[in-house]
Formats: sequence, structure tokens, C-alpha cells
Amino acid sequence: MNPRLDQLQPYPFQRLRALFADVAPDPSLKPINLSIGEPKHPTPSFIKDALIAGLDGLSSYPVTQGSDALRETIAAWVGRRYGVALDPASEILPVNGSREALFAFAQASVDSSRHGRRVVLSPNPFYQIYEGAALLAGARPFFLNTTPDNGFRMDWSRVPDDLWEQVNLVYVCSPGNPTGKVMTLDDWREIFELSDRHGFVICADECYSEIYFEEGAPPLGALTAAHRLGRSFRNLVVFNSLSKRSNVPGLRSGFVAGDAALMKAFLLYRTYHGSAMGPAVQVASTAAWNDESHVVENRRQYATKFAAVMPLLAPVLEFQAPDAAFYLWAKVPGGDDAAFAHGLYEKRHVTVLPGSFLARDAGMENPGRGFVRIALVDGEAQCIEAAHRIVDFLS
Repeated sequence: MNPRLDQLQPYPFQRLRALFADVAPDPSLKPINLSIGEPKHPTPSFIKDALIAGLDGLSSYPVTQGSDALRETIAAWVGRRYGVALDPASEILPVNGSREALFAFAQASVDSSRHGRRVVLSPNPFYQIYEGAALLAGARPFFLNTTPDNGFRMDWSRVPDDLWEQVNLVYVCSPGNPTGKVMTLDDWREIFELSDRHGFVICADECYSEIYFEEGAPPLGALTAAHRLGRSFRNLVVFNSLSKRSNVPGLRSGFVAGDAALMKAFLLYRTYHGSAMGPAVQVASTAAWNDESHVVENRRQYATKFAAVMPLLAPVLEFQAPDAAFYLWAKVPGGDDAAFAHGLYEKRHVTVLPGSFLARDAGMENPGRGFVRIALVDGEAQCIEAAHRIVDFLS
């Protein structure tokens, strides 16, 4: 087997299962799982109906580029959401969820030859796919700690000057996982200028872009930022997904958009990789991207939960309200995030994810240590009940 597989660390939820292996939680309490970012709101009926209506497509092989109808629908949504015009034929590619595309893009783009660019930058804490994608592409991950001290933003001054010319990709996540931080126009200007200077590709993970709290004030996206700054999409690719937006994590549907030259090469890679989206999924995806009413209702439910839960937890946990996404990134008393998660599961049957499981030691520091990620994905009553149990546990 590929020896690079040995470099992969256990996935956070594998570590969580190991942490709880010796625990027998109170059986009188109904379990509440707020550890995984899996939407629990019902999938809209019209999406399920469209999936069924598309089943006749199972008799045909799908093309890797996706149907014209789906790409044109995504382009129209991008125009409404980000205020930019994309060419559906050359600047958009449907993918089987943003996760597989974030991984695959590194395999297609990293030059792992002896003298190639072999460094991939990412935030820390981070979505673990970034690290795995880099390692299996033959690259070296370089982590930039995001902490309260730097406003949970990537501090580019920490990158050694002689490292920049080795950088192939930079993963950014906005709204961020797990912090919920949204990049500002100045943040985008800085990374665009660095990309122009050093020639690396920006992979903008925006899978949480549609979970925000003030209707009519969506988070700034990379495509909008580039447009406002009067620049092209050169060396920029954006990843988005229906999973969070439309409550369809099992549909595995998203898209990649941006630099036409990069998209052409990525399409070539995917043609060999065999990753075409199924025809029925394409029909359901087209229906989902065409409708906003269910997304507005989705946001309302998340906003209601945050408004109810944050006042309950504020006296016992230290956190900042997120700009967007559905996570609370909370600092725990005592600083031992794993012990906190272990005790909370054992005593109150509530599952949260230790922050140290989402980060790596960088500069003798794990920036996730002392934090837990609380995903407010369950129903409102369950999230409120979980908050009360956390308060009771800490009392």
C-alpha cells in the first residue's frame, strides 16, 4: 500500500470513539450528539421528489462535467449570491460534495517532483481533509494557528520568507470551521496579493456560506471579494456544497468554481478519477440550487437556536458568537478539552468534540487545546436541553 497512508492521523471521530471507550453514560438520559457537523433539519420534500423524478437517468453513464442544466443553474445561483458572472462551460464543475473535491484538487495540482512546489498551507484548527489531501499528494502541510489572540485569522507573517516559493496550495475556510470566523475584504486582499507574488493557488472552502444570522447580510465570499477588488479569478478556486445549505448531506452534491485554466486541468483529472455525479443527484441538485425559500427557513432555525443557547452557556463557557456557520467554539474551564468531553458524555450523555482533535501541534502549541466544538445541528429543544445539561455538569 501507499506508504503515505501511514502519515495520516486518526480522524477526530475515531479519536472520540476511543476517548469514550470506557464510558457508560447515564441510560436515563436521552443521548444528544453535538459533535459532528451533520445537519439534522429535515430534507425538503421537493428535493426528494426531484431525486425520484430523475431515476430514469440511472440507465445512462453521466458525463464528468455534469449536465448543462446543472452547471447553468449553479452559475445563475452564483450570480444571485455573489454578484459575479461565471461561464458554466469553463468555470463551474459539479462534484460529489465539497469534501471529495477538496481532497481531489490537491492530488491533481501538487507538484510532488523533487524540485516541485510541495507545501500546502492551512489554518489550525482545520478540517482534517486539508491535511490528508496534502500528505497523500506528497506535500508537506504547514499550519497557521488561528487563536483568540489573532482574531481567529490566518497570520501570514508566520510563514518564513524562504517557504513561500515552495507553497503550492493554500486552503482557507470562510465561514471557518470550527470558529465561525468570516474573512473580510482586507483579508482577501492580503491573500490575493500573496498569491500574485508567489504563484500559489487559493482553495476557498465555503461550505458554510449559507448559514448566517442576519437575513440579507450574507458572508463575503472569495468570488465577490475578487470582483470588488477588480481582479480576475486567476489562481482561485471556490468549493461549495448543498449539504449544509439544503440539509442533504447524504446527497453528496456540491461544486467547484473559479479559474478556467485550473478547472480545465481538474476536469481532466476527474475524467480519469471516475467521479461523475449520478444523473438523479444532478436533477435533485438542480432543484435545490433553484430554490431559496427553504434556505431562508433553515437559517431562521439556526438563528433561533443560537439565540436560545448562547445566553444559557455564557455564564459557564467562554466563547465568541460566530460570524456564521453552526458551531460554538467554546473555551472550557480547566483547559482540558478531552477531559471535559469525556465527563460531559459520562455524566450528562451529551457529546461535543474536543478542540485538540481538530488541530495539530504547531510551534509547541495545539491551538485547539482547551476548546470544544459544539455543533447546534439538532432540534431546538434538544440543543436547549443540551445547554442545560452542560450548565448542570459545570455546576
